[in-house]
Amino acid sequence: MPRLELQLLGGDVIDTRITGGQIVTAATIGALAGATLRANSSRRASVEAALAGAVIMAGSESVARLRQQPNEIPALWHRILASAALAAPIGWIAERLGQPHSSTAGLAAGSVVGAMGLRPQKVVLGPLVGWLVGTTLGRRPKPTPVSVVAAVTILVYRITSAALFRDAQVTLLAERAREVDLPFVVPLGARSRYVGTDYLRDLAEVLEGTYVRDAQDVGIIASLEELAGPDFDPAVIDPLVREFYEHTTRFKLDIVPEWRVWVRPGYLLYRTLVARPLGQANVPMNQRQVMRGILSRIDTIGVDRDVVEIRGWIRSFADGKPIYVGIYTTYRHDDRGYVSVGFPLPDASFTATLEPHARPDGGLSLTSVSKLEHPGHYLTYIDPATRELTSLAVQGFREELHVYVDDGMLRADHAFWIFGFPFLTLRYKMHRRSVHATLVSG
Repeated sequence: MPRLELQLLGGDVIDTRITGGQIVTAATIGALAGATLRANSSRRASVEAALAGAVIMAGSESVARLRQQPNEIPALWHRILASAALAAPIGWIAERLGQPHSSTAGLAAGSVVGAMGLRPQKVVLGPLVGWLVGTTLGRRPKPTPVSVVAAVTILVYRITSAALFRDAQVTLLAERAREVDLPFVVPLGARSRYVGTDYLRDLAEVLEGTYVRDAQDVGIIASLEELAGPDFDPAVIDPLVREFYEHTTRFKLDIVPEWRVWVRPGYLLYRTLVARPLGQANVPMNQRQVMRGILSRIDTIGVDRDVVEIRGWIRSFADGKPIYVGIYTTYRHDDRGYVSVGFPLPDASFTATLEPHARPDGGLSLTSVSKLEHPGHYLTYIDPATRELTSLAVQGFREELHVYVDDGMLRADHAFWIFGFPFLTLRYKMHRRSVHATLVSG
């Protein structure tokens, strides 16, 4: 059986085999594409086209897998060919259901593939390419099958998109890696489809650790000294900022979310279909939702006696519905300290690894934008049986957090960008709790 060796960041080599299942799947896609592209021809022509499609896709799959470089997904040319092949049978089904005009079919196909690109520029490019392709093919004297319109639309769009947008927004970082190979990933996922505010309690049962709900006088970071490095000296940080990080539960946070108008419709759809059912990453949409009341607590897990090894910052609305569950960790690499925040997902984790910087005013900035290797965002699948990690680097996502003192008031600005566009800024005011409130509610 053909083999491909992948070398991980840690230096270990693992084997990825080109399986018969991959070849059969590719051949099936090719056969369906060939048959539907020639569906309006004779039976013999359709069979010949199906056989040709199967051979082409099976060969493409084999060559792409054999040429696949370490920690890469299959070659772009193969992915483009596969997506065009997948579009053909979908177009054939659409033709049987409604017999759309070529321009309509192209517009529909382009709109779908553009939306799948997520990047705003691609969302606009998709329908434009689809309409142009569909209109051009619709001018032919002989009607063009919708399967052909769909396949050509996808082919032209993918090639054009690859030429215009050369910076990859998502790349495969590692397959079947060990946790030690990816220190910048927080490898903690959820065992169920719902994360929720009791995630740390359930995790403590799995780890057989000591669980403390609503821990008192603790911070999301044990000590800023853990972040010291050549470009960051914790000694210059304002004492109030330092206290916030090391004793977060001493403070109450007021939040004002500022969403950009263009992202609101998409976020409403995401919140309804994903965030709420998942019990994770359900950020308030406006100040009216914030006025419902927001609760904040830190749950901890100690695996080694009294040592706190896992800190989970849990924020929810007053009615108990989760806003987010974040696992805060620090680690050191090459004599530098980093903050990694993991957001558990079902058998997966979304991690933000941030580099610290001191602000001139004594504040602390954490950013995912860096020339260093580790800072960034990572979406990681965690194999529930082996604990091996398959991780994607999400270069299209960026964030910066600034905590500072302004006229005696502790403030924070947390800004997010996607595909280079700013879409959300969370502005905080932090007030010190009274001693009684701290002892009662944390």
